[in-house]
Amino acid sequence: MSAQIDYGNLMHSAMRGLIRTVLRDVAERGLPGAHHFFITFDTTHDGVRMASWLRDRYPEEMTVVMQHWFEDLEVGEDEFSVTLNFGDAPENLCIPYDAIKTFVDPSVEFGLRFETAEDDEDETAEAIEDADPDQAPQPEDPRPDAEIVSLDSFRK
Repeated sequence: MSAQIDYGNLMHSAMRGLIRTVLRDVAERGLPGAHHFFITFDTTHDGVRMASWLRDRYPEEMTVVMQHWFEDLEVGEDEFSVTLNFGDAPENLCIPYDAIKTFVDPSVEFGLRFETAEDDEDETAEAIEDADPDQAPQPEDPRPDAEIVSLDSFRK
């Protein structure tokens, strides 16, 4: 048994399972009402399959919209594929769930963002590079100790 529970990876797995479930429902029944999706994915991720001209145009990441016109949506356990229209040129994309960076349904203000340790390291490195040592924030007053409240006090 591992020394720690990896909540980050467990949460990402659950969130990707949610996307898989939603896409399966859409594949069977279509998009209900005003629902539509913006899906941003890493085009360099192993398993991403797309036309070479699209890969040339989007060498790192790409955002696709599933709304009015899409077809051949096939939802697998580890990936999904869909044919989308790019300027009257239908193209099939195969996207592993692990390649997804964001999944947004703006019709209901729902969104998921997948962050990696590499993203955190990049942001930390940028913050360190951009930091001005002369303008470092001064520490605030220390926070008081946390107050422990018994749940029994809320029971009726």
